[in-house]
Amino acid sequence: MFTVAQIKHAHSQVKSGADFPAYIQAIKALGVTGYEAFVSDGHINYWGAGGYQTSAEPKYPGLVIAEVADKDQFLADLKAYQQGNTDYLTFCSDCAKSGIEKWVIVMDEMTCTYYDKSGNEILVEVIPH
Repeated sequence: MFTVAQIKHAHSQVKSGADFPAYIQAIKALGVTGYEAFVSDGHINYWGAGGYQTSAEPKYPGLVIAEVADKDQFLADLKAYQQGNTDYLTFCSDCAKSGIEKWVIVMDEMTCTYYDKSGNEILVEVIPH
């Protein structure tokens, strides 16, 4: 089974959203089948085969998530991140301001789904591979 240390090592190679597809391929190769990342403090719950689960501790001080999602602003911020114009912490801060509570990655589907505080899907993206 994979460890959080292995995942952190793969994540250390990510400088911007442009590196995200390669990161997903790297952790998929470790055996990660999916994960749930929380914008509020950066903690992540990872899943693997056979019901395996592990979690990464919070990465940064708590962010306040806006009560109402601003999809247009979120899409603009996501585009900037994916083009390499912002780093991960800036993206997380932007997500909080835009009302994004978390995102969920599903490796079998190669999707990343962003949710607001009410559990509504704001965007489902197909991850390039």
